[in-house]
Amino acid sequence: MRKTSGPSPRTPRLRAALVAVAVAAVTGATLAGSPASASPSGAAPATDTTQFKGVNWADPRDNFADDLLQLSGLSTTDTYRQTYAKATRIIAAFRANLGANTVRLPINPYTVDGAYWKSYRGVIDAASDQGFKVIVSYWEGTGARKDGYIDDTATYWPMWDTVVKAYKNDKHVYFEPMNEPHGYTDTEWADIAAKWLSTYAKVPRNRVFVSGAGYNDHVTSVCADPRLKGTYLSLHHYGFWKDYATYDQWVADLKVRIGDCANRTVADEFGAPMTTGLNYDVKTPDDNFVNYVQAVTDTFRELKMGSVYWPGLRTDDTYSIQTLTGTTARPWLATTNQSGADRLAWAWGRGKPVKG
Repeated sequence: MRKTSGPSPRTPRLRAALVAVAVAAVTGATLAGSPASASPSGAAPATDTTQFKGVNWADPRDNFADDLLQLSGLSTTDTYRQTYAKATRIIAAFRANLGANTVRLPINPYTVDGAYWKSYRGVIDAASDQGFKVIVSYWEGTGARKDGYIDDTATYWPMWDTVVKAYKNDKHVYFEPMNEPHGYTDTEWADIAAKWLSTYAKVPRNRVFVSGAGYNDHVTSVCADPRLKGTYLSLHHYGFWKDYATYDQWVADLKVRIGDCANRTVADEFGAPMTTGLNYDVKTPDDNFVNYVQAVTDTFRELKMGSVYWPGLRTDDTYSIQTLTGTTARPWLATTNQSGADRLAWAWGRGKPVKG
């Protein structure tokens, strides 16, 4: 989901969030009434998703691009060797600073279908070689193309042909057919996800992340679809979706979007301001974002859900929990908010609970 650093540029994302909240408000009864138990065959082999402890690594433009994706700290002019070397250091820093073992990366046809794909593969390879789980997700374009639909099916499927061929045998790589498919109805999106699974039937289903419908804002409909059984489900959840909510209200809001599907669900985007001085280690009931972060990380831990923070690294983003240090050729990372890192550790099964 779109995340920008300042109040004015954030307008497109706020508009998107209002749509997501409106959808949730209108369909709340449906979400609550469509638990995974309605489709037992939809359960994934795993009993929980706690193995995914990760962060998103993003393009400064938020991954919505009509050209090559350039992850923060990298350059589209880098060779494979240069990309691999830089990515190796950044991935190592995610592990050293946060204890992460998962990274979510964007792809688009421009990046995959041209000469740059060879270099971009250096990121995926560097992460996989360090034992990281890598979630590769398709992002649509920007401007008029940023409408929640696949931009062009004539390039979308060849893109996935290339990516699947390259990584179908790499057990560390997971495939997410589309990020935030909000242009489609729940049924239309489930149809596309089912088509992806049938097209790439040789990909093990437990290496596929089916996005929740809308802005990935609820997983109950895809969880109940028997055609999607055996896959993981990805949920997005953000504190700016409400001007203010209590801790308990945030817990309730998150749980209704999950239904009884926690054993298959990974929150592969959630986030809050990390560079504005908020302390997420202390209860602060009058602050919406503190309530939100404490509520969702407690809930992920309670439900034994994996989670992938947005963003681990994105240049000039107030939500970024890491920032670039070192040199251009030898990058490293520093943590922007230790209390935020503490809450991630808690969600991931380590650390200490919030102080009273």
